[in-house]
Amino acid sequence: MKSLSFKRHRFPPEVIRHAVWLYFRFNLSFRDVEELMAKRGIEISYETIRCWTIKFGPMIARHLKSKDHHP
Repeated sequence: MKSLSFKRHRFPPEVIRHAVWLYFRFNLSFRDVEELMAKRGIEISYETIRCWTIKFGPMIARHLKSKDHHP
């Protein structure tokens, strides 16, 4: 996967990747992802998650689809 740049973001790359992954992998709403992250002690607004999915989502989604090999 092409390297993503997470410069100028308040949260670590792992948190951003995990939130976007949750949204795309499990077809959750932004508010659902917000709640799941809050249960892990990470306070992120659903609007921030929405922005991340727009910015980082296409590349992460492509990566997920390329790994999804059904026999």
